[in-house]
Amino acid sequence: MTFATTNLLKSIPQSMMLRDVRTGAALDHEALSARVDVEAAAIRLVGVEAGARVVVAESDPLACLTALFAVWTLGACAVLVNPKLSEDEKARVVAKVGARLWVDGGGRQSFEPKTALDNGLPGAALILMTSGTTGDPKGIVHSLATLERRLELNVAEIGEESLRETLCTLPLFFGHGLIGNCLSALYAGQTVHLMPTLGVAELPGFGATLDRLDITFFSSVPSMWRMVLQMSPPPKSAPVRVHVGSAPLSEPLWRSICDWCGTGEVFNTYGMTETANWVSGGRLTDASVAEGFVGRPWGGAFKVLREGQLCDVGKGEVAVKSPSMMLGLWGAPEATRALMKGDYMLTGDIGQLEADQTLRLLGRNKHEINRGGIKVLAEEVDMLLERHVDVIEACAFGIPDEISGEVVGAVVKAQSPALTAEALLDWCRAHARIEAVPFQLEIVDDIPKNDRGKIARADVRGEMVAKWS
Repeated sequence: MTFATTNLLKSIPQSMMLRDVRTGAALDHEALSARVDVEAAAIRLVGVEAGARVVVAESDPLACLTALFAVWTLGACAVLVNPKLSEDEKARVVAKVGARLWVDGGGRQSFEPKTALDNGLPGAALILMTSGTTGDPKGIVHSLATLERRLELNVAEIGEESLRETLCTLPLFFGHGLIGNCLSALYAGQTVHLMPTLGVAELPGFGATLDRLDITFFSSVPSMWRMVLQMSPPPKSAPVRVHVGSAPLSEPLWRSICDWCGTGEVFNTYGMTETANWVSGGRLTDASVAEGFVGRPWGGAFKVLREGQLCDVGKGEVAVKSPSMMLGLWGAPEATRALMKGDYMLTGDIGQLEADQTLRLLGRNKHEINRGGIKVLAEEVDMLLERHVDVIEACAFGIPDEISGEVVGAVVKAQSPALTAEALLDWCRAHARIEAVPFQLEIVDDIPKNDRGKIARADVRGEMVAKWS
């Protein structure tokens, strides 16, 4: 398959089908195409031209995908964001990408963009905002060509039959949900059942849902599995293949998922938005040591950075070369260059690479907090808290959590004795998305520094996690 036009929908087989599990609404190729044409005409009326950025913040999954394809039909660039962004965060995204239009369930809002048309990244078709909406938003940019390569590789690895009845339980502004679960199955001409962001009330019947829909494939995050295993009986029929990713997967949880699903075809996957979703994955039966095992690359290659050199084997920072590599970070050419070492991108993950290209992830060297697969930068939360008039300094960090994997914790040095943790948390809820709001917060007299005058984040985290445990 090739993208002969800017309309990806024309490269998707006629046999595809979209179904909204909650409403029962369904769109085949013809019906989706008709909706896309109507949406594209409406977007064109406000003056959106090729290359312009259109922010899509639709909570309805069918509306989200319709808007996405409509933007691509016009040769414009779609910016997918969390529909629950606060007004402050919305303004930051619009300013960052120079948005021409904002589309959500409430309608359309147009803007006069102040950012260069392509920002030095010609061919931009998709921007996924991965973090920093409370500070300087980080937007990862892909072209239709990079997306095509990842979809081809995903379909080749997973198989069309496995993708026959795919369930999406992840949000569509998340590359794992959009590219891995939705676009991959559509590109194979299969059916996608849309059920993004499972609610607590839906969890007890999850196994029955898999049976009712005859689900053959789905992918999710470890935090969802911790809840499913506690709340839902297993399905009577095993899915063909299951992926788990976007956060570390322990061996005991991995084995429990295999038992619950009734299959060993449960893959611990490794991927990132910068490579348009998965770059590798492995099964328990493939691993000599299961903890952190993510298999071999699905296209491309791994290396590890050791003492400033890229090496083919050993322990170090994982570097990835992928045919689905991003065009770059929007508005951040220096940050993009800093990530690259030749043809390889430094991931910030520490891993053990073997001569046969199998990889085990050992940890991270970034200050990311991974809440159920949604990444929150500690520095992002610092900046949020320090925007409060009564906050002098803040230090955020991840707290282990049985359900989400991690939640945000923070300590704050305040200049007003009248400021309370409860009042500050209320302020955060009004200014940031829920994932970035601290779960626990304490006001302290001082925040420890290292010998270079920088916040000793690891020391603060260790002390507070022990105190709050």
